[in-house]
Amino acid sequence: MSETSSNGTVYEISGPIDAPVLVFVHGLGLNRQVWESYASRFAQRYRVLNYDLFGHGESPAPPGMPSLTMFSEQLLALLDELAIDRCSIIGFSLGGMINRRFAMDHGARLQSLVILNSPHEREPEAQQLVERRALDSAAGGPGATLDATIERWFTPDFIAANPDYITRVRNWVLANDPESYASCRKVLAFGVIELIRPQPPIQHPTLIITCEKDSGSTPAMSQAIAGEIAGGQVVVVPQLQHMGLVENSSFFINAIAEFLEDKLN
Repeated sequence: MSETSSNGTVYEISGPIDAPVLVFVHGLGLNRQVWESYASRFAQRYRVLNYDLFGHGESPAPPGMPSLTMFSEQLLALLDELAIDRCSIIGFSLGGMINRRFAMDHGARLQSLVILNSPHEREPEAQQLVERRALDSAAGGPGATLDATIERWFTPDFIAANPDYITRVRNWVLANDPESYASCRKVLAFGVIELIRPQPPIQHPTLIITCEKDSGSTPAMSQAIAGEIAGGQVVVVPQLQHMGLVENSSFFINAIAEFLEDKLN
């Protein structure tokens, strides 16, 4: 059952009250429902907090110009309201940028990080491409580049075999307010710059997972993230693209569970 915080953030919380807390942060254009199978699995052992970012799902529009800091503060306010002192944050794509920003701003509240399919420093041509896509979204709304996005996110075999899920994802993206979506997409495009070689470096135990064929969050990017975090661990999932966490959720869940077991128990 969902609840709503004082600033309008819609969230769900489940699992043993006295267990270590895991927070799941979804990616651009999505919502907390992308974590359904993860929440049900991890709530058997952990306290699981799953919420909609501002401008996504059932949460309200961003209270100002979207930025990684704004999203980091949204999470901080939610933790404060729920009296959660420390947590581990699992973030996908934009969510993996937000949890790094949170680690930089509020490290004392963090136990560990899991960064899934999240971008990092791009080559100049790739940066220009991402910026152009963000501008295309501003001009045409969430649907402007959605077909190409689906093809980047999912493998052709998954698209062919799972039309209902693809329709569900398309509906999630199309439900976003066009202006808010465009602003959040700019955060995805430009926000990586502030995460490169942070000073002081992030010191928390960190697992980074991406997929072999994720063109926007490449294995090289994941290695670069790990290279900037002491002891960062990298896992590359063969064959899959950006939404590998959906196509092979059991692989991701098992890798995350093993990491958390080692770091939190």
